[in-house]
Amino acid sequence: MTPDVQEQKTVTFLPEPEASDGPYTIISADDHVVEPPDTFRGRLPSKYQDETPVVVELDDGTQAWRYEGELLPNFSVHATVGRPINESGLEPQRFEEMRRGCWDIHKRVQDMDLNGVYASLNFPSKLAGFGGARFSLSKDLELGFALFRAYNDWHLEGWAGPYPDRIVPCQVPWLADPEVGADEIRRNARRGFHAVTFPDQPDRLGLPSLHSLHWDPILRACAETDTVVCLHVGSGSHIIEPGPESPADTRTILFPINALIASVDWLYSLIPVRIPDLKIMLAEGGISWVPMLLERLEFCVTDGHLDYREGWQADISPADVLLRNFYFSSIYDPAGFAMRDLIGVDHILVESDYPHADSTWPRTQAVLEQQLRSLPEEDVAAITYGNAARLFRHPVPESALRSAVSVSG
Repeated sequence: MTPDVQEQKTVTFLPEPEASDGPYTIISADDHVVEPPDTFRGRLPSKYQDETPVVVELDDGTQAWRYEGELLPNFSVHATVGRPINESGLEPQRFEEMRRGCWDIHKRVQDMDLNGVYASLNFPSKLAGFGGARFSLSKDLELGFALFRAYNDWHLEGWAGPYPDRIVPCQVPWLADPEVGADEIRRNARRGFHAVTFPDQPDRLGLPSLHSLHWDPILRACAETDTVVCLHVGSGSHIIEPGPESPADTRTILFPINALIASVDWLYSLIPVRIPDLKIMLAEGGISWVPMLLERLEFCVTDGHLDYREGWQADISPADVLLRNFYFSSIYDPAGFAMRDLIGVDHILVESDYPHADSTWPRTQAVLEQQLRSLPEEDVAAITYGNAARLFRHPVPESALRSAVSVSG
């Protein structure tokens, strides 16, 4: 992009929305933080001063994080709220071109209030990666480890710290050494982290496969500390697309299929069989495919199409493990909510996906009401906040509960 093109770029901010008066108490299990320019300020030893990731101004008028010689711009598709959807894409975006709630915690909480969302779990963005793997993949692992710790310090103190009731702390993992990574899970659990983002398909990042014992130390530490393993679609840097000439919409349409694939991979890795107390949450993957997967699992077992018994417990099937260990988060799934009893009402969560292009902000209350208004009140309460509050050990005070939902069609 040339400076002339940058000057012609359209940046439109939509009118400020009115606060939602919707009926639900909501905990969003999938939102994102765009790491602010001061993420690492004052959090690293002075010897790393010249190697710390920084936001730099480029000759074409754009901005990007610079780390180990690589430029990492924030894409507009990852910070679209408050802007027309037709201005989202893969061009670099400056911080002042984003709605400030994308990267400013005080403005973020104001945007949560506008949206009627009580609490939110925030995944990383471009700098750390959705699965938090960037620092573990550093060329200089000593520097990467320092940045990994500094990032988690910032998330706990600078992002969740000012509003502990409103943000569910979610750490990034240390993946370069599973034993060290396990110690860090335990250390962070003592500090107040109840969740960790993790690559949904680590082998896509050049890391060991799930189908080994390599990750067991970290994942056993998660089970031991009741830390939820959060798998965001695409966190392994792989998204399904039907063909090289397919339009962008096809990736959006197929997005939930990535979660289905990750679920099967994690399931047949036997990780949740070896570690039965592990809790796995799939973010931005939807729920409507879960009944289909359960049917396929049962079909393959009962019809003998797969010899799945090796490594499995005799008294529990793959479908049983899916329903026991996995939790599923939805943005828009009318069909899935209709099949909630097959999925397990107590394993369904909701999200607003702020500030991404498919976010329901500032209409999350209305979007959920459209889908949930005919459901029983107790199911709605579980789906909108109760399940997330229990899973992430993030209770909602009585004073924050909204009025009861209507159970009339």
